Amino acid sequence: MIKILADSTCDLSKEVLEKYNICIAPLTICIKDKDYRDRIDITPDEFYGFIEDLDTPPTTSMPSPAEYLKIFKKAIQEGHRSILCICMSSGTSGSYQSAVIARDYFLEEHPEMIEKIHVLDSKCMSHGSGWLILKSARMRERGVDFAEIVEFNETYKTSVKHYLSVDDLDHLIRSGRLTNASAFVGKLLKLKPIMTMKKGKGAIVAKERGRKKVLEHYVSEFSRRVDYELTDFIIIGYTSDLTFAENLKHKIERDTPYMGEIYIMQMGVAVGTHVGLGAISMFFMEKGRIKDNLLINEVHGLAALKNQFLRS
Repeated sequence: MIKILADSTCDLSKEVLEKYNICIAPLTICIKDKDYRDRIDITPDEFYGFIEDLDTPPTTSMPSPAEYLKIFKKAIQEGHRSILCICMSSGTSGSYQSAVIARDYFLEEHPEMIEKIHVLDSKCMSHGSGWLILKSARMRERGVDFAEIVEFNETYKTSVKHYLSVDDLDHLIRSGRLTNASAFVGKLLKLKPIMTMKKGKGAIVAKERGRKKVLEHYVSEFSRRVDYELTDFIIIGYTSDLTFAENLKHKIERDTPYMGEIYIMQMGVAVGTHVGLGAISMFFMEKGRIKDNLLINEVHGLAALKNQFLRS
């Protein structure tokens, strides 16, 4: 039996976690000097209902090694013989390092598990790591062995394509979730920035005017980049605007040949602390390693305008 666990930034829904028996190590959010465990002591809707009224920004802290160690030990007591722990990117949090420390302590007591416990630095954020976790759970349900699931994750973790658009970059800049260059560029932009993951941290790759253009960018880039063979499902994430996420789902279904499942899941409090209200994200598997940056997207945009002008 394979135990799959993650930290709470994976943002998978309660229904998915329960269906696939996925265990979560919660991050802690400090709000007005009071600590809350992500999705346990406070729900996303509760948090998004008062985030704008806070005088001081909330802070987050990673699960401790003791929290991970407790989960490892419980998994063994329950009869599991393999453990896969998928963590948010080490470039944005110490969650991965906490899990590694816990694994090392655990192996001192259970040296026979050295080939049967794997801690993954997903290089992902939010539903990016959630995508890998859900894929792993589905592989486990099909009877895929532990070594093959681990190999899939290590091979394809950087192929999970992230897109995230936010209404306010200050949350991400303050928390260090953006590269320094992107934070500087973001302050100069007056339009809505679109981010992806580069080397384990967020980076701005495009800017659009208004929500409609953001969705058009998502769908256009999805059509250009998606690996249909590997993309069993898409995850769309949102913080406070479910309708915005539903509009993206409908646009994918209408404007692309994609026929697979599309999940819509709310981002949790830990992630919401850093992205704020009005955020929307999308996650799928990308074919190859297609370059994605602000300059490239600006050139593509100018070419599209030229073609539109020539056709008119």
